[in-house]
Amino acid sequence: MPRPKTKSELKEVNNEKFTELMALVSSIPANHLESDFSFEDRDRNIRDVLTHLHEWHLMMEKWYIEGMAGEKPIMPAPGYTWRTLPALNNVIWEKYQSINLNDAMRKLNDSHLQMMQLINKHNNDELFTKKYYRWTKTTSLGTYFIANTSSHYEWAMEKIKRFKKEIAKEKIVKI
Repeated sequence: MPRPKTKSELKEVNNEKFTELMALVSSIPANHLESDFSFEDRDRNIRDVLTHLHEWHLMMEKWYIEGMAGEKPIMPAPGYTWRTLPALNNVIWEKYQSINLNDAMRKLNDSHLQMMQLINKHNNDELFTKKYYRWTKTTSLGTYFIANTSSHYEWAMEKIKRFKKEIAKEKIVKI
């Protein structure tokens, strides 16, 4: 589906990509669900990928609440800039090392639903008119939602698909 341009398209693509992501996770053999990826990456397993998405949902929600209250949100997070995203993403990774995959899935599901509730509060103009809200600067609110939902879900699926391919290769080699 092309980049959403309406509220209905945004809702549809977000739910479609989220469902696709969760189906992909469910397609991983149970004995590999909590295995580490064999490739080098910041995110070392499925839990890491899902908690990364969850934390970005939380940041988006914080920007939204502050921005809609007339404040200027600190983006991406206090003490970080867009240039220092790798450091911020490492902090996010560290934050969730003690939770299990089931909790990560629950947290992501809850925060996805929260993103959808926020989207539902707006009409097409509010979501897709650039500079409609001062806090979104030169872009639109919809662009922020796309970046933190469907586009991010696609990123996550690429990592998990790569992992799934490696699992399949292992089975072929063992035969």
